[in-house]
Parts: sequence; C-alpha cells; structure tokens
Amino acid sequence: MKRKIVIAAVTAAVLAGGGAATAVAFADDDSHDRGTRSSVKSGDTARVGAQEAITAAVGAVPGTVTGAELDDEDGGLVWELDVYGSDKAWHDVTVDAGNGKVLGKHVSDDDDDRDRHAPRSAAVSPDAAVDAALKANPGTVTSVDLDDDHDDRSGTAPHWEVDVRGKDGKRHELNVDAGTGKVTADRSDDGHEDDRDGDDDQGAQDV
Repeated sequence: MKRKIVIAAVTAAVLAGGGAATAVAFADDDSHDRGTRSSVKSGDTARVGAQEAITAAVGAVPGTVTGAELDDEDGGLVWELDVYGSDKAWHDVTVDAGNGKVLGKHVSDDDDDRDRHAPRSAAVSPDAAVDAALKANPGTVTSVDLDDDHDDRSGTAPHWEVDVRGKDGKRHELNVDAGTGKVTADRSDDGHEDDRDGDDDQGAQDV
C-alpha cells in the first residue's frame, strides 16, 4: 500500500525550529472549521515543524500518523496530516503552522488515492524519520509520507519519503528505511519536481 500526498507549492517556505515537540492546544470539534485560519500567512515563516505537527495530530486523534505536508489553505500556512486512528478509520487533521493548534479534524471521505486498509507497522516513527533526514541533509522538512509497500522481487522495503528544503535552497527527496532508519537519497530528484518518472533506473544512493 502506498499513500502519497501531493507536494504543495509552499514547500519553499522556511520553517523555524522543527525540534522537540511542545505542548499545543486542540480543537474539540470533528469538523474542519473553514472560518478558522492559520495564525501565520502563506509565504511567511512557519513556526511549527513537522514533529510538533505530528504530536498535535495524535493528541487530537490517537493513532498513527502516516503523512504530513506543509500546505497553503485559505491564505494561511498549515500542516495537513493523515492519521490512521485507534478507531480503525482514516482521519484528516489540520494543524496551524504558526502555533500548533489543531484547526480541524474529520474522518476522511477521500477514497480516490487511499487504500482503506490499516498501514503496516513501522519500527521507525515519523518523528524519527524526520530527525534522520535532517541529520543526513540539514534544512527544513516540508513533507513526510509512509510508503509501506514491500516487494521482495524488486527489493522495495517500507520506507518514509521525506522532502527537505535544504540550506542550499534546493528540494531534496530522502528515503528513510521504516525498519532500520537508514537514509538514502533518490538521485532522480535533481531539483525538477515534475521529472521523476523516467529516472527510476538511477536508483537510490546512500546519503
């Protein structure tokens, strides 16, 4: 099962921090309140990193986060997260990228690109995957997504796909093994986000 999140145009936004998670406030309702906007405008600096957003999401919806993306919504900067809840349902959670508050949460009704089965367990948590990616390539994480496919014939193993906006200003796509935490870089990602399909033969290389 592979669950992909479309990378938003705002991946160029620079996050401040992204270190240890801190306490956050949570919304009580289960519907997304479109009238509640992020405290930080699109294009500004986000003050909440991926790890803090993940902590906020599982605080609002207990379960497993399998994807997080920095996104632009209604003129504000937010984190959009996918959570497979303890209720065995998929949830979409929106977290304010400025203060870590959960702006909305609801059971997902998007069946177009989502396998409704439970994700496979991963020894490496999304937080640990983010930390490993940043150690390998310092910068800002803008997206993390679990690909839990396993194909013995092709050698594909479950891994976290982590997008990092490096200190060099370029986008880097890193794969973090979901079992060992080993980080590899997809060399087909040469900075051209739309030119990947034909470059798979280049493979992944150690960082």
